[in-house]
Formats: sequence, C-alpha cells, structure tokens
Amino acid sequence: MIRLPIGDYVERGIDWLTVNLAPFFTGIKEGLSGIINGFDFIFNGIPFFITIAILAVIAWRLAGRGTAIFTVIGLLLIVSMNLWKQTMETLALVVTATLIALLLGLPLGIWMSRSDKANSTIRPILDFMQTMPAFVYLIPAVYFFDLGEVPGAVATVIFAMPPVVRLTSLGIRQVPVDVVEASKAFGATSGQLLWKVQIPMAMPTILAGLNQTILLSLSMVVISAMIGAGGLGNVVLQGITQMKMGQGFEGGLAVVILAMVIDRITQSLGKARKKG
Repeated sequence: MIRLPIGDYVERGIDWLTVNLAPFFTGIKEGLSGIINGFDFIFNGIPFFITIAILAVIAWRLAGRGTAIFTVIGLLLIVSMNLWKQTMETLALVVTATLIALLLGLPLGIWMSRSDKANSTIRPILDFMQTMPAFVYLIPAVYFFDLGEVPGAVATVIFAMPPVVRLTSLGIRQVPVDVVEASKAFGATSGQLLWKVQIPMAMPTILAGLNQTILLSLSMVVISAMIGAGGLGNVVLQGITQMKMGQGFEGGLAVVILAMVIDRITQSLGKARKKG
C-alpha cells in the first residue's frame, strides 16, 4: 500500500503553529507559569504541620477518622523522607491542571448533554485523547512551550480532561425525565433548569469525574518530569536513570500516598453530595 505521510503533515502543522502563533503560546506560558509558581509559593510557604493539620481536618470531616489518621501518618512519612518540597511542587501542578481541566471540561460536558450533535462530535475527540499514549502529549507541549513546568501542565490538562467532560454530560443526561418535565411545567427557564435542577442532581457523577481527573493529573505530572516538570516525578526519574532503587521507591511511595489522600477525600465529597 502507498504510505500516507500523516506524521509529516503533523510536523508541518506543529511547525506552522510554533512560528505563527508564538505570541499566543508565550502568553499562555507566562500565565500558567505565574499560576503554578503562585500555588507552589503558597503550598511551600505554609509550614508542613499546618498543611497536614488542615488536610487531616478536611479528611476527618468528609471521610471519617480512619482517613484522617492515614492522612497524618502518610504525610508525616513524606516529611520524614525529605520529599515535602517536591510533593508540594507536584500538588501545585496537579491543582493548576485540574482547575484548567474543570474550566474547559465542565462547559464542554454541559454542551454535550444538551446537544446530540455536539455529543457525537466531541465523543470521538475524547476517545482519541484518552487512548493516545501519554508520552505523545509531551512532544507538542515541548515544541510550543519549551521545557519546564508549563508544558507538563498543558500535557496534563489534555490527558486528564476527558473524564470530567464525559461524566458531566452523563450526569446531566441521567437526570430523570419526569423531574425535567415537572420543572418546565412550573415555568423554569432553560438556565434555571440547568443550574437549579440538572447540575445539582448530577453533582455526584460530576464529582466522580473530578476525582478521576485529579488522579490522572497526578499520574501525568509524574510522567511530565521527563520534560523538566520537576516535583516527585523528578525524584522517580532520577531513580530510574541513575539506577537508585531506593530513591525511586521513595518518590513512588510519596506519589501513592498523595494520590490515596486526594482520592479518599474527593470520593467522600461525592458520596456526601449523593446522600444529601
């Protein structure tokens, strides 16, 4: 068969974008860098024992005593491994990527839930975003934003956004038809129906999407260490490249602890909303 030079076309497209939209990418880079550095300054500026206490209280209120105890023990273990700074750097990247994913994903999910045409158009794009190997996203991110935290955050947003889009659309579509019809019968406008009926009832499903987005962001942030994103991913990467098994294990353990704390808290938030 004749070879289709798809890769060549992609490279030409990326080169064209890099040259002609350089000011646009520069603006995004500066904006994202400011946000990431701001979160990093806050997280690393607060003494670790205060941060641990705050997270423990949140875990206790939302998930119970067991999760609160695990949060304290797990985070103190991270401190004892001298990985607190790297953990906060990773958390800053995760928070930034998650916020951007929510700002982009929630409107897309709402649009998909209200338009079958949009749903049929966006769904294949989400399939592509989820099935493409995570490492592939690093290549255009480096082209557009050089090395560092910003391309890591951009690649993370692309990789982690599909769950919140899908589950937002699914949650709104699963609102019972009789509830929607009753709201319309009482004179609810389209906006009132969305914000006062559909989104509140779909909130547990939306929060499940948020949970998945956060966890995918955390996994992608670690991979992004390959392009200079830093944080715990850099610790793991150094352990791999320098054949330091202990260092790599400690970095991986810190990632697991952070992921479990975030997962338990966000899952409990969704369960609390569902019960309410």
